[in-house]
Amino acid sequence: MPTHGSMTKAGKVRKATPKIEPKHRKNLPPRLKNKAEFVRRVLKASSTNSTRRASIKAARATAS
Repeated sequence: MPTHGSMTKAGKVRKATPKIEPKHRKNLPPRLKNKAEFVRRVLKASSTNSTRRASIKAARATAS
């Protein structure tokens, strides 16, 4: 099977290129952002709603 150039020249450009550090990301990647939103909206909201309901029921019971 013929190749495009000899194997002795393979990888020389990449090795000669200087390494540049990646830029700092300001925002989270979409997958992590969506997961954080889900946790904030659904999981934490359901636990706070149940405690709110319990506190409202307790307030109504003491008011009666």
